[in-house]
Amino acid sequence: MAELLTLTDVEARYGQVKALHGVSLTVGEGEIVAVLGANGAGKTTTLRAISGLVKRSGEIVFAGKRISRRSPEAVARLGVAHVPEGRGTLSELSVRENLRLGAYTRRGRKAIGEDERRVLAHFPQLADRRDQEAGTLSGGEQQMLALARALMLRPRLVLLDEPSLGLAPIVVDEVFRIVRELNEREGLTVLVVEQNANIALSASSRAYVLEVGKVAFEGPSGDLRKHESVRRSYLGY
Repeated sequence: MAELLTLTDVEARYGQVKALHGVSLTVGEGEIVAVLGANGAGKTTTLRAISGLVKRSGEIVFAGKRISRRSPEAVARLGVAHVPEGRGTLSELSVRENLRLGAYTRRGRKAIGEDERRVLAHFPQLADRRDQEAGTLSGGEQQMLALARALMLRPRLVLLDEPSLGLAPIVVDEVFRIVRELNEREGLTVLVVEQNANIALSASSRAYVLEVGKVAFEGPSGDLRKHESVRRSYLGY
């Protein structure tokens, strides 16, 4: 499997506070890879470092191009879509308007319209509410809208940050079902940060566990399920 994303010794900081201490990881084309860890472990910062939303050093290569010093817009134009923690939908805009914002780096009204229909086929509840203000949607629907908006970029890689946050278990299952479906049917590559280790390991082929800004464990998701430290700390058995 060809590597789509590679991080090598990536460090990141907020002002004088260092949040990542030499993180290295890879994501292959067509993979779902999970990043696990407790609060403050550096999971979200890892995604922000890839997107260029935080000051970082080290090497980040995406699709053969070094992106370590590129701006967030330049990274997005290469095909990296970031779904942030908290969803980031624009509440006063309609579902359709939010979707169109996801295609801001693209041209061609016809192609964008076709993609809107294709994306909404994965999210029928949004299709029924396309003219509704995003702020009136349920939490689960807003999470789905955030993912749908990211897909409007036609990304090669989606960075998905804490998609289960604040959602009922049945809604979380549906969100991850859609992610797996997109991966299986369209070959979408996903790097997902998630505190719900059980569902993240079920959805992914490989995973990394961060502790205090460093990779503590890595490997196939099935193997990590059996790892004693991972079981005790993140799976609760």
